[in-house]
Amino acid sequence: MRRKKARRKGISTFTAGLIGIVVIVVFSYLAYTKFANPFASKFTIHAVFSNANGLRSDSLVRIAGVNVGKVTGVGPVSGCQASNQSENNCQAADVTMEIDPTGLPIHDNATFAIRPRIFLEGNFFVDVNPGTPDAPVAGDGHTFPIQQGTEPVQFDQVLTSLQSDTRHNLQILLQQYGTAVKQAGPSYNASIQYWLPAYEYSAIVAHDALGIQPHDLSNYINQQGVVSGALDAHPQNLQSLVTDFNTTANAFARQNIALENTVAELPRTLSAAIPAFNALNAAFPPVRALARALIPGVVSSGPTIDASLPFITQLRLLVRPQELRGLVHDLAPTVPALAKLTEETIPFMGNEVRPASSCVANVIYPWSQLTLNDPNFNASNGFPPHQAYVEAVDFLPGLAGESRDTSANGSYIRILGTGGTFTYSLQPGLFGQALTKIDAVQPQVPPGGQRPPYEPNVPCETQAAITDLSAPSSGPIPQASSGGLSALGAQARWQGAAQRAIAAITNTAKQDGYGVNAPPVK
Repeated sequence: MRRKKARRKGISTFTAGLIGIVVIVVFSYLAYTKFANPFASKFTIHAVFSNANGLRSDSLVRIAGVNVGKVTGVGPVSGCQASNQSENNCQAADVTMEIDPTGLPIHDNATFAIRPRIFLEGNFFVDVNPGTPDAPVAGDGHTFPIQQGTEPVQFDQVLTSLQSDTRHNLQILLQQYGTAVKQAGPSYNASIQYWLPAYEYSAIVAHDALGIQPHDLSNYINQQGVVSGALDAHPQNLQSLVTDFNTTANAFARQNIALENTVAELPRTLSAAIPAFNALNAAFPPVRALARALIPGVVSSGPTIDASLPFITQLRLLVRPQELRGLVHDLAPTVPALAKLTEETIPFMGNEVRPASSCVANVIYPWSQLTLNDPNFNASNGFPPHQAYVEAVDFLPGLAGESRDTSANGSYIRILGTGGTFTYSLQPGLFGQALTKIDAVQPQVPPGGQRPPYEPNVPCETQAAITDLSAPSSGPIPQASSGGLSALGAQARWQGAAQRAIAAITNTAKQDGYGVNAPPVK
């Protein structure tokens, strides 16, 4: 029963209050520190300044006016030596700073400046420029060199700098500056109208100073270092340059009136030169492209010249009076005849050679590339089709074989005529016999048995080109009656006229446009 009563009573008021105080403290800390981990290690960096200028521990560290950390220590730099022999110690200081996560990252090229705070704040703070994103990120404990830190100028330093001689020189400077402003003020005001084009073209020049290829500016700076090194190595030359420049400036001073007149003409010169420079600037891109295209030719021109020198030497020897010039003197009488031949050749080439070439190219050559596709004689029965220029000379091997027969009178062709059951009229007065009946004739006989008209005066190039060698078949040739003509007589007449018949058929095929190699009758 006692235990149940104790449980019902709950925790004491003191315990509840203690827990509430702890919770409030924890949440207050987290709220003020933006839930920062109190057990995490701080990000620490070091910056070396030539003078700490009263910077103390707990001074603020700011980036763009926002507090991002604090100074945790200001100490001397180990191994530091005073820059002035009158000083007893080195004033350089190593400033240690803790940076909050909100101020990270900080890069290797970051800069640090000690600046005074406003009157109500007092003391100094460290203004941090975190650097550029392309630089490496500085790690914890990184030390930035003295070249990346600056400190404000103190009032005592200003007073120390303005000594008596310095103040006197400053008075002279201000007096002369006032005189220059008073006397040159109107000229200065008149020059304002030229500022805009001057600044514009100066910006263009500054931009072009970067170069057109990567590392142009760095190469220029590198070569300028070489030039500066050469000037440093030869100070006498530099002294002569300054002396000569003084002489030149003295000459300009003596000719100040002429120089003034020249400057007065300068605006008109610029008004005419600026459009010319603009046109010249617009011509630079194609000129650059041309220059890049000419580079291979320029590179190869040296070997070309070396290879051409022997040829030029031989050419000079060739045109000596005893060589080519003597030959030209001997050929001089033939030049009029050659000129006359050239003049007479022009009509021949235009009226004869050109039409013949046109006929060959536009009429004969296209015909020679055609192929005769015969349904009766083809590859299936041992007659594969060929182009016309191949079939046009198929008869030559046979003629060559027949021409091997010779007698005392010379070569001759032997033709064996045979008789047959069927007699056909080949042409008026000429008959032939066949063992079997003729089924059809291909190509068919022209209408009325008339040949196509032969027009020798029509130019070949104007005639319609032959585009197809196919020809239709016609019915069989009527069979002649054998009553008035015996088989023996027909055979004799056939043997006597066979050669004329073959020649006549061949010539007819040529003139009619059917081709020499028309398929045999079936």
